Amino acid sequence: MTPDYTAMSDAEFRALIRDFVETEYPDIPRFPLERLHWDVVKPWYLKLSQRGFLCPTWPVDRGGMGLTAAKHLIMVEELERFGAARVHDIGPVMLGPLLLKYGTEAQKDHFLPRILSGEHVWAQGYSEPGAGSDLAAVRCEAVQQGGDWVIKGQKTWTTLGMDANWIFILARTDKTVKKQAGISFLLVPMDAPGVSTRNILNLSGEAEFCEVFFDDVRVPLDHIVGEVNQGWTAAKALLGHERVFIGAPRLSASALARLEHLARHMGQWSDPVFRDRFVALRCDVLDLGDLFQTYLDRLRDGTEIGADVAMLKVFQSELYQRISDLTMEVAGPASGLRHPPQGDRRLHAAATYLSARPVTIFGGSTEILRNVLARAVLGLPG
Repeated sequence: MTPDYTAMSDAEFRALIRDFVETEYPDIPRFPLERLHWDVVKPWYLKLSQRGFLCPTWPVDRGGMGLTAAKHLIMVEELERFGAARVHDIGPVMLGPLLLKYGTEAQKDHFLPRILSGEHVWAQGYSEPGAGSDLAAVRCEAVQQGGDWVIKGQKTWTTLGMDANWIFILARTDKTVKKQAGISFLLVPMDAPGVSTRNILNLSGEAEFCEVFFDDVRVPLDHIVGEVNQGWTAAKALLGHERVFIGAPRLSASALARLEHLARHMGQWSDPVFRDRFVALRCDVLDLGDLFQTYLDRLRDGTEIGADVAMLKVFQSELYQRISDLTMEVAGPASGLRHPPQGDRRLHAAATYLSARPVTIFGGSTEILRNVLARAVLGLPG
């Protein structure tokens, strides 16, 4: 039986999570700045799942924890304090909540348990060579033939897609209507005939992303979430979820902790000029946590996530980059090292800097999101 976490005090819940992480974390890297592949992070994923900690925001009756926003934030803080690796979370964080809202009962019964067990590892198939921030421009198409969808096209910048055995995609199913109206949301097994991938190296030389190609791939007609040609509604909801979790204070809080560790190591912790800059960043991280909690409350209450969530993603990504910039300053000559000094990942300024560069691009670039805020939130012309 799942404990009633909402009945625990914050201190009791924090102690529970801290004890679990410190005693159950497997023999895999801590404080990794790169995304670990499935064969490495799988033991941690399964530990979280077995304890019922994998899906903090899912309802209890579907295998989640049913956490309030405040307790979810505590959990995030404890995972970051310890330096726990990020698991493959496209299924738990993105697809799961979407199926809970838009999926059929048969889809929930089939896919949700397999996300929890790790049997299904999911990737997100949104971006294409000509459709990044403008997702409505997708050209990957799906055509009904008999009892199947036949899919042809390409996706790119698919995070850890080479590890996934399932992918959800946006596909154009009607070319005769305006671009937002002719899109459907499909679920595709990666081992289906006609699916292939090609790795993309990131700035650190790691294969974190890939291209995914669909060459007349057939999936059953019931592998659609929501109605035909109504995938844009699901896509917008999922983008809201994505931007909430990209906007989590996890990256900035972890980078700030590494910055403190580095400053102490370099003998700059007592420097008043540095401390002034550090405290300003710390205040921003605390403000980010408050804003994140606001959107978590909305998700938990089932409130629609509107265009204003873009400010959370912009705030987090730019804050992460500012912390990484100061990290490079503090590291000095060691800032250009390719590998962690003394084997200590927390001292590796270059890794923090490179990790922070793409965050203002994925999940919607900062420039595009500022335009979204201007038009949809402030009502400015554009």
